[in-house]
Amino acid sequence: MLRISRMTDYAVVVLVQLGRGPEVQTASGIAAATGVPEPTVAKLLKALATAGLAASLRGARGGYRLTRPLDAISIAEVIAALEGPIALTACVEGSAVTCGQVECCPMGGRWSEVNAALRGALEGISLAAMAEGAQRATVRREALWLAPADSPSYGNAR
Repeated sequence: MLRISRMTDYAVVVLVQLGRGPEVQTASGIAAATGVPEPTVAKLLKALATAGLAASLRGARGGYRLTRPLDAISIAEVIAALEGPIALTACVEGSAVTCGQVECCPMGGRWSEVNAALRGALEGISLAAMAEGAQRATVRREALWLAPADSPSYGNAR
């Protein structure tokens, strides 16, 4: 199973909050708005700043801001910032560590195509698209909770 880490998931939440809120936000403000613990937000902001996705500003009105709009940041960039290069296998990654079957591997080079397709798909999804999808889901959930009990949509969340 391919799965991103919880930290990468939280990084998406933090970046979307940076894109939705005021221009400059503090770690404590982001934590309060998202429910992600403040130490985790601070750690993520440092990593995101190192990757060039966020910028830190010092001073009394300091905090963090995005370096680009949400529609210019792909999910692939966030994953790479927190997890490292997107690579399904060691041979795709170009790592010195190999599986020991490099000389006779019948799949030699084929994983590169799969990896490129996965990376391409992730590069095609922006944080703005993620934020828009989350907004639609929230509006739908709220509408279902507010619907009268005898309404046909009540309790039929799909």
